[in-house]
Amino acid sequence: MIAEFLKLVEAEIKHQPFGAQPKSLYEPIRYIMSLGGKRLRPLLVMMAYSLYKKDVKPIVKYAAAVEAFHNFTLLHDDIMDNAPLRRGKPTVHEKWNVNTAILSGDVMLVKVYEMFLGLDGDTLKKVLSLFNQCAAEVCEGQQWDMEFESNPKVTESQYIEMIRLKTAVLLGFSLELGAVLAGADESQCRALKDFGINIGIGFQLKDDLLDVYGDKKKFGKQVGGDIIANKKTFLLIKAKEKARGKEKDELDYWLKTRKFNKLKKVKAVTALYDHLHIAQLTEAKIQFYFDKGFNQLKKITDSPSKNALIGFAKELIVRQT
Repeated sequence: MIAEFLKLVEAEIKHQPFGAQPKSLYEPIRYIMSLGGKRLRPLLVMMAYSLYKKDVKPIVKYAAAVEAFHNFTLLHDDIMDNAPLRRGKPTVHEKWNVNTAILSGDVMLVKVYEMFLGLDGDTLKKVLSLFNQCAAEVCEGQQWDMEFESNPKVTESQYIEMIRLKTAVLLGFSLELGAVLAGADESQCRALKDFGINIGIGFQLKDDLLDVYGDKKKFGKQVGGDIIANKKTFLLIKAKEKARGKEKDELDYWLKTRKFNKLKKVKAVTALYDHLHIAQLTEAKIQFYFDKGFNQLKKITDSPSKNALIGFAKELIVRQT
């Protein structure tokens, strides 16, 4: 099922022209969309839809629209983070320039709305209302993420709320969208949305973990980037809570030092995380949110499609990329 859905969404993305001239405006969109990735969000749209309808082909375009929105957020996020790599390739602002990346991202969002225009009136109104709420929340989450950079006292609950907004609500919307397009009732749509939000939190926590402990060749991004940037991830927040004495002094040193060797800082902070058992704490928190999400699926009737959705979500727990 997943392989079939992935083939459909890749074909739809390849089919979408996104725009023609000027080429320098639209080529970055085609570039970032061609870099692949897990296509997690459009697959969730189709998997949710398949819980109620057999043929997913009528909604593939809308699944692809969600992927386009996701890549729009990545394009701008990479600029804000000054990230050199995305999926193992140069980011758009590195390959072109920052101004082009900003403008291409802007028109990319416009194209997302254009892709949704194929929906009928009532469904279009509902989908756009849900999408607008989701899109605004993603931006709110990104703003909180940036503000946390200069806030030395970010709490665990504040961080979880930030990643709920920045990352998880889009997974929730993806599943909710599939259910809405299939005509599912409100309670089913809500259960799938809540499932998506909780696995989304777990997914982002896993991403934080892999940023420190992942294999660069598999991860596709700069390993240790969060440590270099002093990002207030779950790992750093817990380390600051647990560090005492010399450990606290060393952690504070690396957080305050402005001139440093990147590799040395990553190695030193990772060693502190190891000593404080931060990876194990993070894994436990990841499992908590996945379990919370799976409990929502008890409200969904058992079926092969439901089993496929559960299996797909569980792959996020053990992923290495």
